Order: sequence, then C-alpha cells, then structure tokens
Amino acid sequence: MQQELEAQGGRPPLLLHEELVALSAPTQAWSHRDGTMRGPADGLFHGEWRWIRGLELLVDGQPVEHLATAEERGWTVLRGVARGLDGDATAPRVLVERMRGVEPGELVERVTIVNGRDVEITATIELRIELELAPIASVRAGRPAAMPIEVRIQDGAAVATDGHRTLRCSTTRGAIDIDGHRVIASRSVVVPPGDWATLALDVEIDDPQLAAHSPLTASFPELRTTGRPALDRWAVRAVADLEALSLDVGHGPFPAAAAPWQMSLLAREALVAARLTLPLGAAIAEGTLRTLATRQGVLHDPVTGEEPGRIPHELRQDGEAPAAFFHASIDATPLWIVLLHDTWVAGMPTETARELRMALHAALGWLAEHTGDGFLVDPDAGDVSAAVQATACRAAVGAADLLDALGDDGDEWRAWAARLRTRFRAAFWSGEGASRQPGTALDRHGAPLDRIGADLAHLLGTRILDEEEEALVVELLLDERIASGFGLRSLAADDACYWPMLDRGGAIHPHETAVAIEGLLRAGYEDEARSLAEQLLAAAEAFDGRLPAAYAGYGIEDVAAPIPLPGACSPHAASAASAVVAHRALDIRPRSAHVERAERHLAAVEPIGVREPVRIVKAAISGTSATMPRQRAQLRLVEPVDE
Repeated sequence: MQQELEAQGGRPPLLLHEELVALSAPTQAWSHRDGTMRGPADGLFHGEWRWIRGLELLVDGQPVEHLATAEERGWTVLRGVARGLDGDATAPRVLVERMRGVEPGELVERVTIVNGRDVEITATIELRIELELAPIASVRAGRPAAMPIEVRIQDGAAVATDGHRTLRCSTTRGAIDIDGHRVIASRSVVVPPGDWATLALDVEIDDPQLAAHSPLTASFPELRTTGRPALDRWAVRAVADLEALSLDVGHGPFPAAAAPWQMSLLAREALVAARLTLPLGAAIAEGTLRTLATRQGVLHDPVTGEEPGRIPHELRQDGEAPAAFFHASIDATPLWIVLLHDTWVAGMPTETARELRMALHAALGWLAEHTGDGFLVDPDAGDVSAAVQATACRAAVGAADLLDALGDDGDEWRAWAARLRTRFRAAFWSGEGASRQPGTALDRHGAPLDRIGADLAHLLGTRILDEEEEALVVELLLDERIASGFGLRSLAADDACYWPMLDRGGAIHPHETAVAIEGLLRAGYEDEARSLAEQLLAAAEAFDGRLPAAYAGYGIEDVAAPIPLPGACSPHAASAASAVVAHRALDIRPRSAHVERAERHLAAVEPIGVREPVRIVKAAISGTSATMPRQRAQLRLVEPVDE
C-alpha cells in the first residue's frame, strides 16, 4: 500500500462514484468498497484537512478477501474471508467482519474474526494507518500539500500534531506502534472453534480552529412511508444524508454543500436544499437564513465581493488561513429572500420573521441597486441569466407579502416585480406561435440565446410568466430533448454544443429537476410534476438512493441506467433534498372538500388553477430545429470486430 500511495499525485481525483463514504459532518471517511484507503480521494477528513491517507487491514500479513458491504444500524459493515486461516478446507470457514463508524471528530474501526472451523486458529490482526495532514483543497487538486507533524506514543496511544490540531489513535485489547508517519494497531489472538475475537481502533481529532461544527439538533423527521419500496428507500437514505451533512457555525443548522470537497457553506446549494426540505420542517431553513444574515454585507470590499445588503456566497477556510466569507454570487441574495418568504409561508411565526426584517430590507436594497431599470447581472459572467431574473421576480413578490405582514408596505415591490416581468417578456422571448420560446440568457448584445435546458425550470411558479408562457415552458421541459427519463438535461440533446458528460453542456443535475417539480406543483401541474418525479426516482434507484451532484445526460433511449459523471460529489445536499419534493409529487392524495393547511396564501397574486395536462411534443419545435441534424451522443452495444 505504501508504494501505491507514494505513486499518487498530480492529477485531480475524479472517480468517486464507486468509493465508499462514512459521513457525519464535518468528519468523513472515504475508501474503496472493501474498506481500504489507498486512492487519491481516500482518507479520513475533518473540516478542511485530511488526516489519514491510507488504511489497510491485514490478517496474518494478508489482505482480507472482500465479500460484501452494507449499512447497518448506523455502521458501515464490511464482510470478507481470511482464506489463509482455512487450512485444507475448500469452503471459507473463517469470516472477518469489519464495522466502521464515523461521528464528528471520530472514526471507529472494529475488526472481528469468527472461527467457523472445528479447530482453534491463531492469527494476528493489524490495522495500518498512513498519516498525512494536508489541506483538502490540495487533495482535491491531486497534489496533497503535507504539513509537518510530530507523531509520538503518549499514554499508550499514538498522538499526531502540527502544534494546533491533534489526532489520537488508541486501541482496546491491542497494541499501538509507530514507524515514522505510520501507526500500526495490532493484536494476536487465539480463537476457539465457533468463537470470535476483536481488535478495535478509535481515532479522535481535535481542531480548535474549525469554523463549522456538527449542530446540537439538526434532526429531520422521516418522510411518510408510501408503500413504494424504491421511493421509500430513497427517502430514508436522502434524509439520512441530509442529517449527516448538517453543520453549524453558531446560528443554527445549515446543510453543507457536498462530500468530499464542499464540506462547508455554499449559499446557493444551502438555500435551495433548505427550501426543498421545508416539508420536513423549518429548522434547517431558519438556521441557513440566520447564518447568512449574520454575515450579510455592510461594506464595499473588492477582495471578498462584500457589498451592503449582499448575502454571502461561501464560507471558506483554506489551509492555515482563518475562515472567511466571500460574497461573489449574483443569486444568493434573491434566493435568501425567497427562502425567508417560503419559510414564513410554511408556518414560521411572523415574530420570528420580524427578527430578520432589517436583513430583508438590506437585501431588497441590494437587489434594487443592482437591477435598476434593467436586469440583475453578474458582471463576471457576461450573459444575463433568465433564471436569475425569475428568482428576483419571485423574491420581490414574496417579499411584498411578507412586508405587509410585518407592517411595512409591499406595494413598491409588487410594482417592481411587474416592471421586471414586462422587461423580461420583451427581452427574453422570441419567435411566434408554436416556435415561441424564452432564451435561457441574453448575450452581450442583449439578444436572447435560443438554447434551452434545465435552467428553464427556474422560471416556473415565479410569477415572471403569464399562464400561456408557463404552459409553453412546461411543454419545453417535458420534451424528450430535455427530459431524459432520468431527469432534466442542462442542455437540450439536439443543441450543437450538447455533450452528455459536460457539467453544464448536457449533464443532469438532480436538484434542477426538483426545482422544476416544485415549480410545477406551485403552478398546478400535478401530473407533469409526477412525471418528472418518476424520472428522478428511476435515477435514484440506480444510484442506490444517493443521487450525486450530477450525472451524464444519457437518456433511457441510450442506456439502461444513468452513467456517473466523473468528479461529481456525493452525497450532495440539494440532490438529497430532491427526494423530499419528489416524494411530495408522488404521494399527492385526492383533495377533500375541506382541507386544513398551515400554509399562508399569497395575497399579491391570484393563485393559478390546476390546468389540463400538457401535451408532450416529441418532435422538434417548428421553425427552430426541424432541419438541424440530431447531435445527441448515443451509446450502443456493437458486435466485436475481428482483427
């Protein structure tokens, strides 16, 4: 294993989809499926540091032959056989059971040998650990920048420290030895027939400079059992992942973006995930709102992007640098306003919302200043995003209702949203009749880009569209060029730039499909919402209930199961939250004559009634791409060619 580790470096680790993770934020253990840590992305991570880069189990100096991996009662359980202890037996008779548990700041490895032979066996169990303290950013880049550490034996345990942080390895019923940066936990055992023997290793990490910690209370309630096994399995695992990703910096829980590389606060992912999980309760949403509000901009800082009223985008703690918030995001501020309104609609007391009143006014001030009589534009992006304008419109309409409830006047923001809606209609829509469609962005010259993709989902239910326009967008989204059968592609499959393995050029981001489902439900398209929810369910089943941040855009006509996208993080908070909104769409029950609801209803705009199901048009829309050659990348089985 040592030679394998020394040969690593220089290339970013991309192949994460078959790795095994045990997670309890801010601590995560990554390994191969057999529990061995030897890959470039493997190791024990805590916060922004990797402490262990290699971990190997040996029985009498030989690796265990792996049989199965499962999650059982909060543990990751790995089972294998030690064939070297079988003697002359033809069938394996010595079982090795390995249990791995991760809690914040702690890793537990428990190895048990079970003797199924009719004679006693003698064996030595070893867990070999390679220590390396490296910033997670350097590991992600494929060039781990190891920091100097001292490793010593203290009170029977191995202790490693850089002078600030400390790792401690201890064992019960075994011995601890060190060799440089290697720690070896071992035990020699004699196991009678039918009996068993165990070696347990406990690794504890203390980092006083850690910015984000596990929350005291971040419990999510379980989703209701539906009787559909695939949906219920997905729901259980997704809620567990959301729980495992929860962090706190002192103002309530929020979801970390993703494992392994984004174990921190990214506002866009956190705000979307918190909104999608509102049916599970408001604790995560309130924690996310408060955490971001306490870091809301008050000054102009060109380095961090801070501006008065601007909601921060990222909590960053790289290496030895202290944690800092960076504000360079165009959509975090309107997304924060949307979440505040939606949390209030879902039942957050008005008095609780009042505590964030000043932050709301500041955020609206930033929104007005950066929009003026035009659009909300990211100066670094160049293009003007339709999704961002829709989010801004939804933020303004929702803020108007909330301001009224807080004793302020929301009419100004209703008028603001109406003006934005008019500008959007004039600038983003093109074509006539059946060929009419919105662009996903405006180019530098103000012309709408005619490409379409999952970004259109962000327009639904935001009040930036009228009923006819919303129906056209729904029809576009459910067209097979975008709706792959496993979710919505980021770019339509007949676009000349489409390639299914490109992150924004065709790959599927599950949370965008979930945003579409949420928008469809709000706009009254329940059948269409169920259709997209079924697509996500098919993908979730293929990924064993853990949807990654993205996967390739191949559809059901191309492949039997979705193809992983190299480098995509998993678990991913917004992808896990997709299960909540999909569960809601697939578990809709017939409406009774009298329904009691805790939600507040919008007073600003008349609710849109339930429409007739949209007719799905599979052919290309007339006048846009009828004569274009099909550019979709296909996968097909072919006969082997004889050489």
